[in-house]
Amino acid sequence: MNPHESPLNLDAIEQDLADVDAALARLDADTYWTDEVTGETLSKDLLAQRPTARRNL
Repeated sequence: MNPHESPLNLDAIEQDLADVDAALARLDADTYWTDEVTGETLSKDLLAQRPTARRNL
């Protein structure tokens, strides 16, 4: 490994932080529990597994 390379995946960490920021903004807007495309309610099981989910899959 190059001594200047990080063993961490910084892109993935940045994406995770962006997802958390988006989830917090959705909480503030009272849209956290809503699929952002269909407008349907996100399942409690989905949000328990992936708290930053934006869509029912």
